[in-house]
Amino acid sequence: MNVEAKNVDLSSLRIDREKKNIDPERKGRMINRLISFLVVAALLAVAYFGWKSFTKPAIEVKLSAAVLQSPAQTNAVLTASGYVVAQRKAAVASKGTGRLVYLGVVEGDRVLKEQIIARIDDSDIRAQLEQARANLNLALADLRDAETGDQRQKKLLAAGLTSQGDADAAESRYKRVLASIEVARALVRQSEVALENTLIRAPFDGTVLTKNADVGEVVAPLGAGANAKAAVVLLADMGSLEAEIDVSESNIEKIAVNQDCEIRLDAYPDQAYPGFVAKIVPTADRSKATVMVKIGFRNYDKRVLPEMSAKVVFLNEKSKSGAIEDSRQFLAVPASAIVRRGGATFVYTVRDEKAIEVPVTTGGTYGPLIEIKTGLVGGTKVVEGPDAGLADGVKVRVKQ
Repeated sequence: MNVEAKNVDLSSLRIDREKKNIDPERKGRMINRLISFLVVAALLAVAYFGWKSFTKPAIEVKLSAAVLQSPAQTNAVLTASGYVVAQRKAAVASKGTGRLVYLGVVEGDRVLKEQIIARIDDSDIRAQLEQARANLNLALADLRDAETGDQRQKKLLAAGLTSQGDADAAESRYKRVLASIEVARALVRQSEVALENTLIRAPFDGTVLTKNADVGEVVAPLGAGANAKAAVVLLADMGSLEAEIDVSESNIEKIAVNQDCEIRLDAYPDQAYPGFVAKIVPTADRSKATVMVKIGFRNYDKRVLPEMSAKVVFLNEKSKSGAIEDSRQFLAVPASAIVRRGGATFVYTVRDEKAIEVPVTTGGTYGPLIEIKTGLVGGTKVVEGPDAGLADGVKVRVKQ
């Protein structure tokens, strides 16, 4: 072995472990620098993606509302509004002027034709009738004497026992008595008519809609008196109800007599009544530029009342195959709004200028519309015909 190698100082090759321990202060500075670097990198990333999102143009979209529809409405050629009107109604008034002493009906009462509804004070008319009847009885009493005297004078004249003048006078008296009887009978009939006029009768079977006078008030025909009431009650035949609809002049060519319709009342929006075009009134309203169309009910129930607001859907020929009978309403959106992707079915809504993906469950298709069973509520606006690049959270701009 080489002696020089043995004398080598190996202490210089020893690792000084104390020098390898990093100063804690220096280590903290390094960690702070690393954290600062990561924060700056994160901020730069956020700024980059934010700038990219801001500069990216928004997708223009068109919105359509989810609305309640019926199978018939999807095949409608026109929709118009109006009111239910009784075609047979009357403002029942008194034929004479007087104080109302009896009123036997209130609103909603059913009455029959010729039923006495009310009566005015008839004491003066009854007195006139009694006087007329007394005059008639007096004339009838004179008749027997006048008739006997006329016959006696005719016999005496035939026997030459009286003059022609006496016979003519007896005959004249007899004829005057006959005439006075006719006058008395006419006065009796006049008084009886006046007495009948104190009774206010129903002109037809119907229902009392309004009561316009009360017992003790003065009523008169056609409101002749300044302080008198005219119509005592307003009566309507509830079997003559029709919907009177104003149709724009520009759409009247879409309407034809006997065309099928669906009638819905604002009071009962879930109930549809089948109807038909009964009459197109042959005149226009120049102030509204509309033509009145009368819609008859094929059937209706007691809930239908005069003056109710009505919406009428005029149907095309294709709607006659049972669409009217299916009166249920369902929520519908344009079929083009439905997106099917990856086994999921959804629509897009817009919130804060961003597209929001909303899962839905669909039903049947009715023309351009599709039924929505779950996922939406009425009035929600959905994107119609969404662009292929549209996705959840994408910035959008609503087309005006």
